[in-house]
Amino acid sequence: QVHLVESGGGLVQAGGSLRLSCAASGSIFSIRAMGWYRQAPGKQRELVVVITSADRTNYADSVKGRFTISRDNARNTVYLQMNTLKPEDTAVYYCNAEISIATMPSSFFNYWGQGTQVTVSS
Repeated sequence: QVHLVESGGGLVQAGGSLRLSCAASGSIFSIRAMGWYRQAPGKQRELVVVITSADRTNYADSVKGRFTISRDNARNTVYLQMNTLKPEDTAVYYCNAEISIATMPSSFFNYWGQGTQVTVSS
Protein backbone atom coordinates (compact mmCIF):
# COMPACT_ATOMS: atom_id res chain seq x y z
CA GLN A 1 0.00 0.00 0.00
CA VAL A 2 2.82 2.43 0.84
CA HIS A 3 5.30 3.10 -1.91
CA LEU A 4 8.47 5.21 -1.80
CA VAL A 5 10.05 6.29 -5.07
CA GLU A 6 13.48 7.93 -5.27
CA SER A 7 14.91 9.93 -8.12
CA GLY A 8 17.83 12.21 -8.86
CA GLY A 9 20.82 9.90 -8.67
CA GLY A 10 23.51 9.88 -11.28
CA LEU A 11 27.15 10.35 -12.11
CA VAL A 12 28.91 13.53 -11.03
CA GLN A 13 32.48 14.72 -10.68
CA ALA A 14 34.02 15.37 -7.29
CA GLY A 15 33.00 18.78 -6.02
CA GLY A 16 29.69 18.68 -7.86
CA SER A 17 26.13 18.54 -6.61
CA LEU A 18 23.06 16.35 -6.87
CA ARG A 19 19.53 16.65 -5.53
CA LEU A 20 17.66 13.50 -4.58
CA SER A 21 13.90 13.27 -4.18
CA CYS A 22 11.72 10.72 -2.44
CA ALA A 23 7.94 10.72 -2.73
CA ALA A 24 5.70 8.58 -0.56
CA SER A 25 2.30 7.46 -1.75
CA GLY A 26 -0.46 5.09 -0.72
CA SER A 27 -2.83 4.79 2.22
CA ILE A 28 -0.78 7.08 4.45
CA PHE A 29 -2.21 8.31 7.72
CA SER A 30 0.86 9.92 9.22
CA ILE A 31 4.59 10.24 8.58
CA ARG A 32 6.69 10.44 11.72
CA ALA A 33 10.08 10.68 10.05
CA MET A 34 11.75 10.49 6.67
CA GLY A 35 15.39 10.12 5.87
CA TRP A 36 18.17 8.81 3.72
CA TYR A 37 20.52 5.87 4.09
CA ARG A 38 23.30 4.75 1.81
CA GLN A 39 25.19 1.55 1.13
CA ALA A 40 28.56 1.37 -0.58
CA PRO A 41 29.90 -1.87 -2.08
CA GLY A 42 31.10 -4.23 0.63
CA LYS A 43 29.81 -2.02 3.43
CA GLN A 44 26.82 -1.96 5.74
CA ARG A 45 23.94 0.39 5.11
CA GLU A 46 24.42 3.58 7.11
CA LEU A 47 22.33 6.56 8.13
CA VAL A 48 22.93 9.72 6.12
CA VAL A 49 20.28 11.99 7.63
CA VAL A 50 16.79 11.85 9.09
CA ILE A 51 14.18 14.53 9.66
CA THR A 52 11.27 14.09 12.05
CA SER A 53 7.76 15.49 12.01
CA ALA A 54 9.00 18.01 14.57
CA ASP A 55 11.66 19.21 12.09
CA ARG A 56 14.55 17.78 14.06
CA THR A 57 17.44 16.55 11.98
CA ASN A 58 20.26 14.13 12.56
CA TYR A 59 23.16 14.08 10.09
CA ALA A 60 26.02 11.67 9.83
CA ASP A 61 29.30 13.39 10.67
CA SER A 62 30.66 12.59 7.22
CA VAL A 63 28.03 14.73 5.48
CA LYS A 64 27.52 17.61 7.90
CA GLY A 65 27.94 20.95 6.18
CA ARG A 66 27.62 19.41 2.72
CA PHE A 67 24.20 17.72 2.65
CA THR A 68 20.86 19.28 3.50
CA ILE A 69 17.53 17.52 3.98
CA SER A 70 14.19 19.23 3.43
CA ARG A 71 10.52 18.27 3.26
CA ASP A 72 7.41 19.15 1.33
CA ASN A 73 4.64 17.90 3.59
CA ALA A 74 1.88 18.63 1.08
CA ARG A 75 3.50 16.23 -1.37
CA ASN A 76 4.80 13.68 1.16
CA THR A 77 8.21 14.29 -0.33
CA VAL A 78 11.69 14.62 1.12
CA TYR A 79 14.75 15.98 -0.65
CA LEU A 80 18.46 15.60 -0.15
CA GLN A 81 20.64 18.38 -1.52
CA MET A 82 24.17 17.05 -1.81
CA ASN A 83 26.97 19.55 -2.37
CA THR A 84 30.74 19.26 -2.57
CA LEU A 85 30.43 15.58 -3.36
CA LYS A 86 33.38 13.31 -2.73
CA PRO A 87 34.26 9.91 -4.21
CA GLU A 88 33.57 8.36 -0.82
CA ASP A 89 29.94 9.47 -1.17
CA THR A 90 29.52 6.88 -3.92
CA ALA A 91 26.76 4.50 -2.87
CA VAL A 92 23.21 3.43 -3.44
CA TYR A 93 21.03 5.91 -1.60
CA TYR A 94 17.80 4.64 -0.05
CA CYS A 95 14.85 6.64 1.16
CA ASN A 96 13.32 5.52 4.44
CA ALA A 97 10.12 6.62 6.14
CA GLU A 98 8.30 5.81 9.36
CA ILE A 99 4.67 5.71 8.32
CA SER A 100 1.33 4.72 9.77
CA ILE A 101 -1.47 3.69 7.44
CA ALA A 102 -5.18 4.40 7.57
CA THR A 103 -6.13 0.97 8.88
CA MET A 104 -3.53 1.12 11.67
CA PRO A 105 -3.06 4.83 12.36
CA SER A 106 -1.14 4.44 15.63
CA SER A 107 1.36 1.83 14.44
CA PHE A 108 4.42 3.07 12.59
CA PHE A 109 6.51 0.92 10.27
CA ASN A 110 9.63 1.53 8.27
CA TYR A 111 9.30 1.63 4.50
CA TRP A 112 12.11 1.69 1.98
CA GLY A 113 12.52 2.96 -1.52
CA GLN A 114 14.18 0.98 -4.28
CA GLY A 115 17.42 2.95 -4.09
CA THR A 116 19.13 5.32 -6.49
CA GLN A 117 22.77 5.11 -7.50
CA VAL A 118 25.08 8.04 -6.80
CA THR A 119 28.53 7.81 -8.33
CA VAL A 120 31.17 10.47 -7.72
CA SER A 121 34.24 10.34 -9.91
CA SER A 122 37.63 11.81 -9.08
